[in-house]
Amino acid sequence: MRLLRSGGGPVDWLVVGLGNPGSEYAGTRHNVGFEVASELARRWDLPRAKTKFNGLLTQGRTGPGGPRVALLLPQTYMNDAGRSVGPARGHFKLPLDRVLVIHDEIDLPFGRIETRVGGGLAGHNGLKSLKRELGSGDFTRVRVGVGRPDSTDPEIVSAHVLGRFRESKDEVRDLIERAADAADRAVRED
Repeated sequence: MRLLRSGGGPVDWLVVGLGNPGSEYAGTRHNVGFEVASELARRWDLPRAKTKFNGLLTQGRTGPGGPRVALLLPQTYMNDAGRSVGPARGHFKLPLDRVLVIHDEIDLPFGRIETRVGGGLAGHNGLKSLKRELGSGDFTRVRVGVGRPDSTDPEIVSAHVLGRFRESKDEVRDLIERAADAADRAVRED
């Protein structure tokens, strides 16, 4: 039996896509984490998700011999995502550096994707909730650039992230695929 560096738990990584539940949020900038995670589930041929940890959870391998992953879409709404992720991380007994969070990032222009460990919260309520529940913000992040409106007015910014993409379907599809590539690399190249 192979010992996992995750501390011997049933998975090597907890991959989290951030978003809001409900059809009214589908296709919005704020839900790009859900879209990327769903693309990963498709690529990795993971089974249908089940309700667990206040979220939708599926588990499997990234491919033959690849890392074992648990993929979670919190169903708590963005502001309380930590209430889903914290218990899932505890269940799988994973160190913080084995939690990968995919989220929208307005401080990156549309189309830009960055992967990093830790960093600021930049007013992102989902990340604030995760830091609060996980005890630190030092988890791995795939930051998916959705662009920022030409305003700092909180209502305009909120309408922007909760609004649908204005870019073409092809541009959005490309963004989701490239973000999924980045997340896949992060869990495989470790």
